[in-house]
Amino acid sequence: MKNVTITLADDVARWARVRAAEQDKSLSRFLADLLVAEIGRTTAYEQAMRSYLSQKPYLLRRKGGKYPRRDELYDRPRVR
Repeated sequence: MKNVTITLADDVARWARVRAAEQDKSLSRFLADLLVAEIGRTTAYEQAMRSYLSQKPYLLRRKGGKYPRRDELYDRPRVR
């Protein structure tokens, strides 16, 4: 574990202390948990983005220059 000193605005520090107390946590544990949660969200987003970008792109237009219909794109029955 590493000790870190941070500076917070008075209202932010007050809010954080109240939230930590509501969860029966120290301010240090509360802030550490917030940062760990943010790391998880960021990591999940980056993995999803890498997965999406690794897919081979495809052209929407067909040889006749027409775009496919919506039902063709989403494999839905055509509604009239």
